[in-house]
Amino acid sequence: MRIAIITCGMLPIPAVQGGAVENLIDFYLEHNDKERLHDITVYSPWHPKVKTHPALKSDVNRYVFIDVTSLRARIARRFYGKRHRGEYYNHFIEYYFEKVFAHLKKQNYDIILLENSPGHALKLSQRGYHNLMLHLHNDLLNADSRQHDVIFSSLSKILTVSDFVKGRVSTIHPSSKIRTVYNGIDLAQFHANATGAVKRKDVGFSDEDFVMVYSGRINPEKGISELIDATALLLKRIPSLRLLILGSSFFNDAKCENAFILSLREKAKSIEDKIFFTGFVPYPQVSSYLHLADIAVLPSMWEEPFGLTIVEAMAVGLPLVTTRSGGIPEICEGVATIVERHDIVNNLVSAILDLYEHPEKRQQMAAASVERAKQFDKDTYARSIFQALEPAKKTRNEEEE
Repeated sequence: MRIAIITCGMLPIPAVQGGAVENLIDFYLEHNDKERLHDITVYSPWHPKVKTHPALKSDVNRYVFIDVTSLRARIARRFYGKRHRGEYYNHFIEYYFEKVFAHLKKQNYDIILLENSPGHALKLSQRGYHNLMLHLHNDLLNADSRQHDVIFSSLSKILTVSDFVKGRVSTIHPSSKIRTVYNGIDLAQFHANATGAVKRKDVGFSDEDFVMVYSGRINPEKGISELIDATALLLKRIPSLRLLILGSSFFNDAKCENAFILSLREKAKSIEDKIFFTGFVPYPQVSSYLHLADIAVLPSMWEEPFGLTIVEAMAVGLPLVTTRSGGIPEICEGVATIVERHDIVNNLVSAILDLYEHPEKRQQMAAASVERAKQFDKDTYARSIFQALEPAKKTRNEEEE
């Protein structure tokens, strides 16, 4: 099949600037290049780092880059925004889409796959396209979404990253065209026996410390503020406790010190020698930092659509404490300690203290986590994506009609 992939327009493919969705796209493109399954064209923003990326040598994956950052493009974007008000997305995204469409309309594709951008289905369906599919990574299409009925009817298939997101889409209309395809990670990169270049002494911790790691975006909804509160309480019971905070507030932004991060640093002042903020860590180095920890604590305070950091922590063999949020239980129910979000600080204190006091439980959880993570291998994910894109087989009754 000839397949067009339209990204949301924020970060480039290949994922030279990071991004969870972008890394996932890279995984199935890599699989397509290896297996030579389909003729795929990917539309994404341009970035200078893509010029020398080896993925561009593929003869089955083609890359069409859209300039959205040059002076000329920024001026054109601004004029576009003045002329086109009230569109589904902001002028940045809508300008990007129109540049994509200028190339797209000259081609003939069997499938157009929209990556996490349901709003693009509006314009495409209005312009006569019926071969539209959506790969939905967030809760962006439900009964409360703008023009949800038009978008839903314009899509032939909707792939969701969890049953939680599937359930949200189903609030529009339960349908067999909605299908869950779980995300995957590179298990060769995240595995229990890896040894990384980063050592505990590099972050000011010792081998005798009991280290918790948080990995992910540093945003209020991720529960990191509550985790710092729990750490302060726990230090009264566990003097050797240390917290490693791995991440930044946005992709590829090592120096970002927004108001929330500054508030965290202020909150942590009284225990600052017990906490280490890494800032942004390039994705290939994340595993090395995870291996410094005894347990992972990922206390999401919003309805997490999936939770890639959950799988990464399990894959490296970390006992896990997390919250009953969105799609998280689908990933780790039965192998992790899942706490409720109400009274979260005290719930975290109890769960972490329980793991600290029971090393045999940590060992059992670590082994179970590694086994569970095998279900989320990137090749399994990629195969599932392409299987889901195959045209649905007609039933006998449909063929007779």
